[in-house]
Amino acid sequence: MKSVRLLHGPAYPLGRKNIDTDVIIGAEHLKTITRAGLGRHAFETIRREPGNVFDDPRFQGAPILIAGDNFGCGSSREHAAWALDDLGIRAVIAPSFSDIFSGNAFKNGIVAVVLDQPAVDRLLEVAAELPLTVDLETMTVTTPLQDRFHFHLDPFRRECLMGGLDEIGLTTASEPAIRAYEARTGI
Repeated sequence: MKSVRLLHGPAYPLGRKNIDTDVIIGAEHLKTITRAGLGRHAFETIRREPGNVFDDPRFQGAPILIAGDNFGCGSSREHAAWALDDLGIRAVIAPSFSDIFSGNAFKNGIVAVVLDQPAVDRLLEVAAELPLTVDLETMTVTTPLQDRFHFHLDPFRRECLMGGLDEIGLTTASEPAIRAYEARTGI
């Protein structure tokens, strides 16, 4: 998993509520067990709409997505997080997330930033023209217009995201302790 400490750049100003995992990645794309290429199928139903943010050249390659309440609701497909990651999205800002999506995002190195609706509304406004910064060190989202919004992350999740540690990475980091235990116990 890639380390996430500071993200800076354009943000997709989506702002829609109740974006479920079927909208993030359609069921017809769930037959794969690889992550590569899923980004091209992300948000296909929205991309069919004229003038959508995902096809707007101002936001191409944006590492941040600003969404509405209840982002990632629906089925528990990990492919939704894979599609976002393949699209280049490393942080999603919303007033709330489904628990399953939030867990899948974390396990795939995507920061789920919870901010209240007025903060999200302000970021949607600014992101239409200017880049944003998500900083895990200071736990803030900032704009070039001096807006500063603090967010909370579980300390364990924050450390894992900043260190680029998924479950395998955490186990590997504990290898010396595991070997010492095995030597002590004769395993």
